[in-house]
Amino acid sequence: MPDLPTPQDATEAALFSECWDTVLSYADLCTAGSAAATQLAREAFAHGIREARTAESETHRNAGRRPPRLPRIPLLLTAVRTTAADWEMQGHGHRLDPELRLWLNSDNAARYTGPPLRRPLALRALRDMQGPDAELLWLAEVEALPLPVVARRLGLDPTGVPDELTEVRGLFRDRCLRNHLDTPMDPQCRSYARLLDAVTRSPVADTPDDLSRHLARCVQCAEAAACLRLHGGGLPGALAGGVIGWGGLAYLERRRRAAEVRLGAGRPDGLDPDDEAAGADRARVLRGGLLVAAVLVSLLALAVTLLPQGSTGDGAAPPADATDRQPVADPRPSPPVATRSPSESASPSPNFPEPSDKETPAPPSDHKGTDPEPQGSSNTSTETRPSPGEGEQTTCHVTYDLVGQWPDGFQAAVTVTTEQALDNWRVAWTFRDGQRVGQMWDASFTQNGSRVTAAAADYNKAVPADGSLAFGFLASWRGKNSPAYDFTLNGQDCAQA
Repeated sequence: MPDLPTPQDATEAALFSECWDTVLSYADLCTAGSAAATQLAREAFAHGIREARTAESETHRNAGRRPPRLPRIPLLLTAVRTTAADWEMQGHGHRLDPELRLWLNSDNAARYTGPPLRRPLALRALRDMQGPDAELLWLAEVEALPLPVVARRLGLDPTGVPDELTEVRGLFRDRCLRNHLDTPMDPQCRSYARLLDAVTRSPVADTPDDLSRHLARCVQCAEAAACLRLHGGGLPGALAGGVIGWGGLAYLERRRRAAEVRLGAGRPDGLDPDDEAAGADRARVLRGGLLVAAVLVSLLALAVTLLPQGSTGDGAAPPADATDRQPVADPRPSPPVATRSPSESASPSPNFPEPSDKETPAPPSDHKGTDPEPQGSSNTSTETRPSPGEGEQTTCHVTYDLVGQWPDGFQAAVTVTTEQALDNWRVAWTFRDGQRVGQMWDASFTQNGSRVTAAAADYNKAVPADGSLAFGFLASWRGKNSPAYDFTLNGQDCAQA
């Protein structure tokens, strides 16, 4: 049991029971080791509890009028970020992820504690909402919980939750629009504000060319567009990136993965088949939202390159977090044991630098350091490729599928079929045009020049004879994006479809 303040009532005890794994998951992204992750989560949880108690006291002093504040889970997650900043100031920064340390010392981190009208739009909008509405939105969109589970946690009628969630999304959009209009902006941005509202309100409206060009140049308006556009699956990314800040999309993908693992483990918390289907659908939508967010980040990176030299970027609002790490479910520890998830930045986000790559453990009981190669490391171990004998037959076949592509990035999937049973696997390939992998799921990765190696996660190492393995990734490209080639499985050449 972590060293936390003694719960004052059943509500605080339930808060720890429900939220510890989420706090530990984000703390794990922020630190350089499992012991540091657990300690950061402990301190952050204690900080969050104290902040919640202070807010409750202010509510009583103000005759029941609730001051603006975040719902429980985002409150605790931002406490992790605040505690990490305290570590950096106190000389304990060596225990944090190196990329987080860079972010903490940048202007991007200062936005979260600077002038209120300069803070991220999603953060301001969520704080302005009523507590139960904000809780419902966060649990359904970011934590990826099935709606019946959300209803039980919040004490709502399950039959009315879908309609209520639709209404809450609209309320969030209204708060975002109001805060965007309140944000200091130049005359050109102001002239596009109403058009941006109209275009993002309709799922079928075309974006005029002049507005598209403006969004490609203006980070502040691009962030507003991500928050205002409720259709297309980008809302979870806009929420996580704007509220959490650094590592927001990595955390989002972890929660999606945790939801999938919970559903695959046998319908916990009384889930019935309809609940399970709802959770699976939400996980698929969330993955689509991550791709939308990746596309948005690519556009924002392009916008930054177009800014005049010497620009300070004042007033520029960050988009959703650029890229993320491989997520793994974080089962509630007793005692807590942190989990890791790998990846490196897929594209240079102007506001949210990405976590450095870390190893991927299996749920529910793995420890850090089990993967011999950290994902994204520049020092790749040499792949062993035995010379095939005379007339040796190929025992594996690979399919490389380009799922989607945008101006400087793409998503791809790799599927390998093996004739032999495997108890572990490592797939390697070569890029022709200097592509760089930034994020991978269902595997960890290393890249050395043009050669990429994907290693099995602990939960998908075993592959039966005539079975298949699959993983996906996000990567960047410049000029040309030829398909990958020269695939091997555990050092043996694979035939490519």
